[in-house]
Amino acid sequence: MAKIIPFKGIRPSKERAANIAALPYDVYNRKEAKEIVAKNPESFLAIDRAETNFSDDVDTYDEVVYQKAHDLLWQWVEEGRFVRDEEPCYYLYELTMNGRSQTGIVACASIDDYENEVIKKHENTRAEKEADRIHHVDSCNAQTGPIFLAYRNQEKIDILVEQIKSRDALYDFTSDDGIRHRVFLVDDRTEISMIENAFGEMSEIYIADGHHRAASAVRVGQRRREANPGYTGEEEFNYFLSVLFPDNQLMIMDYNRVVKDLNGLSEEELLGEIKDRFNIIKTDKHAMKPEKKGQFSMYLGEHWYLCEIRPEDKSEDPVEGLDVSLLQNLLLDPVLGIKNPKTDDRIDFVGGIRGLSELERRCATDCKVAFAMYPTDISELFAVADAGLLMPPKSTWFEPKLRSGLFIHEI
Repeated sequence: MAKIIPFKGIRPSKERAANIAALPYDVYNRKEAKEIVAKNPESFLAIDRAETNFSDDVDTYDEVVYQKAHDLLWQWVEEGRFVRDEEPCYYLYELTMNGRSQTGIVACASIDDYENEVIKKHENTRAEKEADRIHHVDSCNAQTGPIFLAYRNQEKIDILVEQIKSRDALYDFTSDDGIRHRVFLVDDRTEISMIENAFGEMSEIYIADGHHRAASAVRVGQRRREANPGYTGEEEFNYFLSVLFPDNQLMIMDYNRVVKDLNGLSEEELLGEIKDRFNIIKTDKHAMKPEKKGQFSMYLGEHWYLCEIRPEDKSEDPVEGLDVSLLQNLLLDPVLGIKNPKTDDRIDFVGGIRGLSELERRCATDCKVAFAMYPTDISELFAVADAGLLMPPKSTWFEPKLRSGLFIHEI
């Protein structure tokens, strides 16, 4: 059963929350992160991407960068930019985008649950990407970016969450991208017990987003266990910062594909291959989104085609039946020669938040063909994780993104 516990949060003072809250560290490249911090020196990117404090000749992964992250974090705490809650609490974190809200419970999850697969994964992680966040967490002695977890919704949690949200918020602000953020404190002992017990009845929780952050936090905890053989299991390093959302509130957007060449084919030849493998059900000069699972749209030669996967090609396998898998196995690999989309630099991925116009723009600049996908459903993600399998790369794009810096877990 899942162990999801309250913690003594370190969080921004009320008047600074909007300035400090920042998109996740991996949303930006170094140049972009530096520009953000130059405009807003209180952005948490100054800590999450501490290389922004140095000239470009200092390597992103230099030891001085991690030391700077540590020093800035605890300097800001000392200066009162952050406050500490004295007792273990939960928090509610509500994000509203385009009139649609989702509310998560901010808590700490157990590294044992991660290792024992009570917390289930659907992606592999890469050691080189983990190494940076391991170093960052270890140097700061704190987890600063929450892992996005999902659970099958429970009515009793929903009712309690709505009751808590009827109170005054700790924070209520709208970020530059139009997302409204509200945070509520949960410090009532009865409510804390209700939440902890409700999660204690769950046999599975899922990583929706943040596999590398989760793996890094777990690895730091494992190292500290190794360094402290008398550990009890209650130390803070045994837990990692998370926000847990019910599945029925989550929105997964399309994660689209653009390809830089046609593998030696002409546009007419590629279109012929498409007709051999899929049903083309609609064509138009205007951008078209796929309308249901089993469909994708293709942009080729300044024209859109709505295509449908044939029934005989579909699969009941939780991975092979995904639209992104079918596109890969029926077209990208055999026709366009993209054997491994993780490593092939001829393919790129475009989050649905950018819209179909971005696919048209890419095809007018550095690409030859684009594929707009129907979004993967959260139930498909759960099915893959339940089967102990892995999703293809870039299968899900969650919006809105959780902000870093609003909650810090000292370990």
